[in-house]
Amino acid sequence: MYDLLKGTRIVEGASFIAGPICCQHLVQFGAEVIRFDMIGGGPDYNRWPISPEGDSLYWEGLNKGKKSVAINLSSTEGRALAIEIATAPGDDGGMFVTNYPVNGFLSHEKLAEVRPDLITVRVMGWADGRNSVDYTLNAVTGFPMMTGPAELPVDRPVNHVLPAWDLITGSYAAFSLVAAERQRRLTGQGGEIRIPLSDIAATTIANLGQLAEVSVSGQDRPRSGNDLFGALGRDFVTKDNKRLIAVAITFRQWATLVKALNLKDDEARLEQELGVSFEGESERFTHRSRIFDIVQAKIEQMTHAEVATCFDDAGVLWNTYRTLTESISEERGFVRDNPIFTQHKHPSGYSYPTPSAAATIPKKERAMPGFAPRLGEHTDQVLQELLGFSTRKINELHDRGIVSRPSK
Repeated sequence: MYDLLKGTRIVEGASFIAGPICCQHLVQFGAEVIRFDMIGGGPDYNRWPISPEGDSLYWEGLNKGKKSVAINLSSTEGRALAIEIATAPGDDGGMFVTNYPVNGFLSHEKLAEVRPDLITVRVMGWADGRNSVDYTLNAVTGFPMMTGPAELPVDRPVNHVLPAWDLITGSYAAFSLVAAERQRRLTGQGGEIRIPLSDIAATTIANLGQLAEVSVSGQDRPRSGNDLFGALGRDFVTKDNKRLIAVAITFRQWATLVKALNLKDDEARLEQELGVSFEGESERFTHRSRIFDIVQAKIEQMTHAEVATCFDDAGVLWNTYRTLTESISEERGFVRDNPIFTQHKHPSGYSYPTPSAAATIPKKERAMPGFAPRLGEHTDQVLQELLGFSTRKINELHDRGIVSRPSK
């Protein structure tokens, strides 16, 4: 963690990935994040992956370093309390990240009645208010029809296991909030920023040139299996049946691969046969199947250790396919020997590598990463320190079931 956002207070009322990962990024740069949940946990509190005892490792991962307040959000008084927390006074606060509905009790208009300079960043499914999550939104992007083995029928989708749209949306939300806070410092004005997953997906696809590709060609991009699109790259198998990926996007990277595998003569013969030069990326991609054949023919004569030495010495762009378990123990600099990770014990009772900020700021000390709170762990602290409630008033709220402390 770093202290770049020290003195900044953000309130989070969000579930699933985009909102919580947004605030996790902000925590890693020193912001104070106060998260409120329904007593007993929100819809993501028990989400998989889980520990053998049923604790959500997912929830622990997304909520490291945050403060947790548990509120009965189904009650009028509980909702009023959530609004009071989100709109609490102070130059350091007045920032709210949520995925609650636009017109619900946490609408920006209602919150701004209490604090006019409030900044609300709202993650949405569709811009028109329709519900969606990453996985349902991905269905309309075309990617499930481009992913998977080339021989799959065009009407057989392949779902992605990485919630990419949630992750991109969360990052976009984080810098949107920081930009809005800067604008407020200059003008004194708050406002709402709505960030729909649908618009993140559509603009990302457009920025990558894929909307233009379909519009100009009139055709959808076909599946290409494990082939890298638009350049040269694929998985290859070594003599001892280990799989690796080698990539050559630039000519220099291609020349390095040719030199490492001693492919100069094979390259010349193939160029002469096809009447092309492989100096151009387009030619290498167009004739990738023939190129892959000569690369595979070399690699399958070598053990993985031999390929590793050969590729590393030459500077080839490559890596070995591994399971996550293998990468944790074998890939130096990924988790092992990576200074951003620290072994931490969490509320689940388990200790595992826990990341701090992904960014590295040279000459600036990186603080230890936080651990996830127990649900409601900071309820009393927030009510007392942020809202100025007396101990008597806090106890009354507990007695009436409006708020809750940790159950374990």
